[in-house]
Amino acid sequence: MNPDRPALAPAVTTYFALMEGPDKLRVIDVFTPDAVVVDDGRTYRGRDAVRTWLTGAASEFTTTSTRLSAEQAGTTATVVVLLEGDFPGGRVELTHTFELGPDGLVRALSISA
Repeated sequence: MNPDRPALAPAVTTYFALMEGPDKLRVIDVFTPDAVVVDDGRTYRGRDAVRTWLTGAASEFTTTSTRLSAEQAGTTATVVVLLEGDFPGGRVELTHTFELGPDGLVRALSISA
């Protein structure tokens, strides 16, 4: 195991891999049907709302990300990412806090600066 990349739940690693790829909509598969995403002060409940987030706010700008830290304790994973891109300010550190359900899928995701 790479010490810079601690073991994270498969749903979390898949989330980041798909968010970096050309088809972010595929990331919907890592969420439970009743998942909740909180991002930029807005709450998205259920897969339809999460899909709206993925096609809107999560895709609005062109970005690159660098993982700064990651840890997992039980069903909670916290990943800090440096996001750079063509959004206002151009650079921000974001903390992604994932809560996993018993099925291993993401039941909640909170993204905060």
